[in-house]
Amino acid sequence: MTEIYGHCEDRFAAVKDVLAASIDRGDDVGGSFAATIDGVTVVDIWGGHADAEKTRAWEKDSIINVYSTTKTMCALTALLLADRGELDFEKPVAHYWPEFAANGKAGVKVSHLMAHSAGVSGWKLPAVKEMLYDWDKACALLAAQAPFWEPGTQPGYHAMTQGYLVGEVVRRITGKSLGTVFRTEIAEPLGADFHIGLPASEDRRVADLVPPPPGGSLGMPTESPLALSVMTNPPVNPLDTRTRAWRAAEIPAANGHGNARSVAEIHALFVNGGVAKGKRILSEAGARKALEQQIEGNDLVLNFPVRYGLGFGLPTPTVPWPNKNTMFWGGYGGSLAVVDFDARATMSFVMNKMSPTTVGDLRAFMLAAEIWKALA
Repeated sequence: MTEIYGHCEDRFAAVKDVLAASIDRGDDVGGSFAATIDGVTVVDIWGGHADAEKTRAWEKDSIINVYSTTKTMCALTALLLADRGELDFEKPVAHYWPEFAANGKAGVKVSHLMAHSAGVSGWKLPAVKEMLYDWDKACALLAAQAPFWEPGTQPGYHAMTQGYLVGEVVRRITGKSLGTVFRTEIAEPLGADFHIGLPASEDRRVADLVPPPPGGSLGMPTESPLALSVMTNPPVNPLDTRTRAWRAAEIPAANGHGNARSVAEIHALFVNGGVAKGKRILSEAGARKALEQQIEGNDLVLNFPVRYGLGFGLPTPTVPWPNKNTMFWGGYGGSLAVVDFDARATMSFVMNKMSPTTVGDLRAFMLAAEIWKALA
């Protein structure tokens, strides 16, 4: 059996076996899982290899691109500004970013950006991947275009665009990029190893994402024109994550780099009244605000029922959780972040072998299930 390293309290020992078995079966190449309870890290484990060729071990400080799990950090940054009174989710986006009012978007609220209901789920003009590295161009195109549907009326996953939209609001308020605000106001004070815009000095620690099998999609309905637009304009290629251009850019919906430890420990802020690692970042009310439902319905892009809070998914009959006051989100390939307010627990799974899924898969759920089983 694959050796699993790190810290794991005895009552949660089963999670080590689950991770080892996943690697042994070939479901995973390498990865890490972490959990906190009452702000204490009770599980912090890792194992396997950082590359498909199995030439590099997955180490304690290995990090990886987590795709849309990054959105939880983007949301947290916006929630921080709101908690300070600098950002009002009910104000129009154009209050902070006047150009965004163009083409029928004057009434789009910041809350619509946070809840994937702004109608700007992708770019209408043809886009190439290099545009993702050009912040001003990516944002200018979004500001100029008309929405795909009437904003605020239906959810539709803003897979790549949410980070630019929320990030530009943050930039207009603070004069700094979202990645900079996240780093200086959240990651550095908590000593958390998560990056939106990765310095070249950290490249040696990055595990390689192993793309899904040929034909594997983002788990979206390919017959939907909206989904096709999200998936292919520009096209998403996991091999791009191995380039310096991708890593250096700030793509707050998709290119965060971290490990399970950093994700779980940052999210401990939510369940511990805004405090983590002894540092107060949010007020308790500010932390719980993320749970406030903004919209519910069939997602026009993902094509399944969703409930969105402020930047996180909320439980639904099709994606149930053991406790009502739980929020989550996951990334293309299988990474996942879970925040359970009732259990005062956070969990995170990151890995390198990708499956064709958008918001987490059974590997992460099986690990999380062992935490809930032990707590019960």
